[in-house]
Amino acid sequence: MKRISFKNLSPLFFLLFISSALFAQQKGKSLFNDGWSFHKGDSIVLDSPEWKNVDLPHDWSIQETFNSKWASGTGFLPGGIGWYKKEFDLENYNDSIQYAIYFDGVYKNSEVWINGHYLGKRPNGFIPFQYDLTPYLNAEENVILVKADHTDYADSRYYTGSGIYRNVYFLTQDPIHFAQWGVFFQTPKVNEELAQSIVSVEVKNKTSKKVKSTIEILLKNISGSVVAKEQRNLMLRPGKENYMEFDLEISNPELWSPNSPNLYDMEVRITKEGQLADYWKEKVGFRDFRFDADKGFFLNGENMLIKGVCIHHDAGALGAAVPKEVWRERLETLKELGANAIRMSHYPHQDYIYDLADEMGFLVQDEAFDEWEFGKNKWITGWNVGTPGNDGSHKEFSKWGVRDVQDMIRRNRNHASIIMWSIGNEIDYPNDPYSHPVLDEGRNPQIYGKGYQPDNPPVSHLGKLANELAMSAKVYDTTRPITAALAGVTMSNYTIYPEVLDIVGYNYQEFRYEEDHKAYPDRVIYGSENGDALEAWYAVTENDFISSQFLWTAFDFMGEAREWPNRSSGAGIIDLAGKPKPDFYFRKSLWSEDPMVYLGITDSQENVLRRRNIQESWTGSKGETKWITVYSNTEEVELFLNDTSLGKKRANYSNEDMISWEVPFEEGELKVVGFNNGTEVAQYSIETSGNASQLEITTSKESFSKKDEIIILDLLLVDKNANQVTDQDQVIEFEVEGPAKLLALESGDRDSHENLQANKRKTYKGKLRAYFQITKVSDEDLNISINTENLEKEEVRIKKK
Repeated sequence: MKRISFKNLSPLFFLLFISSALFAQQKGKSLFNDGWSFHKGDSIVLDSPEWKNVDLPHDWSIQETFNSKWASGTGFLPGGIGWYKKEFDLENYNDSIQYAIYFDGVYKNSEVWINGHYLGKRPNGFIPFQYDLTPYLNAEENVILVKADHTDYADSRYYTGSGIYRNVYFLTQDPIHFAQWGVFFQTPKVNEELAQSIVSVEVKNKTSKKVKSTIEILLKNISGSVVAKEQRNLMLRPGKENYMEFDLEISNPELWSPNSPNLYDMEVRITKEGQLADYWKEKVGFRDFRFDADKGFFLNGENMLIKGVCIHHDAGALGAAVPKEVWRERLETLKELGANAIRMSHYPHQDYIYDLADEMGFLVQDEAFDEWEFGKNKWITGWNVGTPGNDGSHKEFSKWGVRDVQDMIRRNRNHASIIMWSIGNEIDYPNDPYSHPVLDEGRNPQIYGKGYQPDNPPVSHLGKLANELAMSAKVYDTTRPITAALAGVTMSNYTIYPEVLDIVGYNYQEFRYEEDHKAYPDRVIYGSENGDALEAWYAVTENDFISSQFLWTAFDFMGEAREWPNRSSGAGIIDLAGKPKPDFYFRKSLWSEDPMVYLGITDSQENVLRRRNIQESWTGSKGETKWITVYSNTEEVELFLNDTSLGKKRANYSNEDMISWEVPFEEGELKVVGFNNGTEVAQYSIETSGNASQLEITTSKESFSKKDEIIILDLLLVDKNANQVTDQDQVIEFEVEGPAKLLALESGDRDSHENLQANKRKTYKGKLRAYFQITKVSDEDLNISINTENLEKEEVRIKKK
């Protein structure tokens, strides 16, 4: 008999889901994701039957077959060349209207044609771009064609995906309209009593004459009341972008912070001759922040620690084409962790992730590049194994680098969550490719292999390039510091690279914190990428001048794999299916303020200290030695085996002693209880499981109401007493009846080569996740049949609202 439950989604969740549609709206801007066709191959025939129907976003690499002949760095999946085609008519076509198409990202080397006319190319696969369609459109029978060239499949150190893997938008505009990313909201003065803002506006006049217009700006609070307003009449010059600034201020503002992510609606309207020409509506926030070389980070006057995680843009079986609802659920898991910050490693991410960061309260480091003028090592046969390749984005850097970083900033600069712009990650990685004689001195404990390589590019190059990027970034935003994540600080200290940065990120360089703080007292140093070792966190808590840790990583991700058959990184504290691993709870005990306890089982004290091979099942032979480790943020913990106390311990960690008990195995229940001031405040238990006899099924929602909604099913093998069974994995098959399709199945197994889009997959440690997408609006319910090798058939019904 199955057990079905529905996740507790608070009213706040539904409020956020509804309000998310309000971000960065423009008049006449709509999603353009439906009704595309796709063909993979070097060449195409437009009327060939080989085209297959797809809806965007679409990542073709994730739908291919894993093979050891491809690259470990990108998950042993192929690249290639893909073509996209969309045929469409224009209702109410008007030759006085302006039309444009906006791509949030196409990987990579995208080229676009409309009705046979070439519009342009954008090499960078992570940067949005827009083309004017107006001169080439017809009222009927339009064809847009997009080519994505990912032939150099081993071009990255992590999985990128291939194709139009992000949203596409169609813009229908009056000749008088906002320029692309043409509204900029700044907050030069913010405190609890008063908030001042400057709103700069760029307006295009595509007519041949001056046009008298009125521009009105409104700020509304969460209840919809107007709290600030300004209006100005302007004469717009023809054929140009017209620029103007408006000053607004409000009293007693509701400030934005991770704990209280208060947002306002900013509405900007352009009218001409009494008619609305264009409008812009976006969520904005008021916050004041600064970095101090001695005291770290301050937000709204409060000194606080940045508890950050690094993320990549993929989500296991979904590849790079990840629906917004899936990322919302992932970020909710990070909130449970106690994280308050995200590093967008190592490229600009999907547009909606920044919206979610604003809504849900995450500080953001936005990052532009993983390499500049030279390519890094791209591992083919396994991480740090064999001979690497050297393909990558560096090939286009000299031509596109400045524009790419500027477009990243213009696109994202209204997000309250973003507190820094990073111009690069580990560009100074020693001997990959830059080098310096200091590498012969043996003062750099990272695994860099060889010492100084005189034939490699000198690290002095980096200062000039960093200065160029930093200055170009500040053309479009001076309200946030420019940073970079440095891996070879030992080398970079011999250059001006750190000096041209406003704040300097150190990757895995905790050993340099104290020494460099003394040597460079005006330098703001923060942890930009860090391992999960306890001492790495103590380097933050024990040094007032260090404000942050950005843990590598939040989630397991595709690529950066070891040798075949491994095809994904296991660096995450959350698995490919979005489920916490044991180390998640260790980090939660350090970061979360809510009382918690957790226990795991391993086979040696060394594993306890290293936090390795921690299991979540209580199984074994009677009398077999087991080590129980406990993670908790309470004052004391007490361990029980079958209601017999095995003793209390102080809940303290050190490098030499974690919280643990050596226990002879005995079937039954292990339970740990946490105490504050002698009062029980948290508990956690595991019970010995029997044979798998049923599925526990959890669904993300009880009903659906619109196209493209996502339904997530989490399946767990359990015994007759509902205990999780981790050692009897079974193949589960799904049948869908109703207005939905199965997007993918994810078990979290990083060595699995199963077809990720097939309707069946084997569980991993008793777990499996299924993603479904609503395909149409109808009166039908969604019925999902679930067949398991040795268990009864199960049925799940999700109702149409």
